Amino acid sequence: MGEPVTGTAAGVPFTALPPSTEVSGPAPVVVAWHMIDSPRSDAAFAAALPLAEVPAWRVYLGMPLCGARMIDGTMDAVVERARRDAMLAYVDPIVAQAALEFPAALAQLRERFGFDTSRMAVVGGSLGGAVALTILATREIPVRAAALVNPAIRARSVVGLVEGMLEQPYSWDDKANQAADQLDFVARSGEISAREQQVPLLLVSGEEDYPSLRADADDLVAALRGQYTRPDDVRLNRVPELAHPLAEDPGIDPAPQLPITKVVDEMVGEWLVRRLG
Repeated sequence: MGEPVTGTAAGVPFTALPPSTEVSGPAPVVVAWHMIDSPRSDAAFAAALPLAEVPAWRVYLGMPLCGARMIDGTMDAVVERARRDAMLAYVDPIVAQAALEFPAALAQLRERFGFDTSRMAVVGGSLGGAVALTILATREIPVRAAALVNPAIRARSVVGLVEGMLEQPYSWDDKANQAADQLDFVARSGEISAREQQVPLLLVSGEEDYPSLRADADDLVAALRGQYTRPDDVRLNRVPELAHPLAEDPGIDPAPQLPITKVVDEMVGEWLVRRLG
């Protein structure tokens, strides 16, 4: 297997893993966005979820203010934003920036590695899942398959978790509500299902994940299955003993894959192989 390639594309840090098997012609590509929980960098997410059996380039993009873009080498700036305004300084701008900078990064990466973007899958964990869902809902970029792990499906649920951690209620106003509506992918499920080619979607949800995120996963799967012409193209896999993170803290540097994460890796890999192979 080729060594990971790291660098930046259009200002976005990335870790890219070349296909581990011979591929005839340009290989497909899997693009993944990491969590803010562990693994909280592109390199750490690549180590946790290498998807080695997928005959494709796997490109892990760094989220804003994470990994190579951390301020002063820590996640403190992200925590400060969540404290200051969980919706308008944390969830919304981070997801919006990651989605906005994706097309230019993808174009540079395609030029560099020569993969086939007409056969592309997107993967997201936690807040990275909201980025992948934004790509699906905006429908501008062709996507062949998607997989989400403990994703942030409704921004209000993420804000609720921040409220619990800070032990203080969030002050909702019109602007915050508007932003949260844009990041409610159950409400926006019709935009995802309205794609010309409906994207097969696997949702992996840990049985030990936050209850609100598990409920959102149920709601999204139910909504999409009701709208897809082939309901079996939307699947929910519950994973016993899986909590929210996919790596041990601090989760910034690559670390050995946890046994429970290997289960997730194989699940996602199998789903993508069937659709990209």
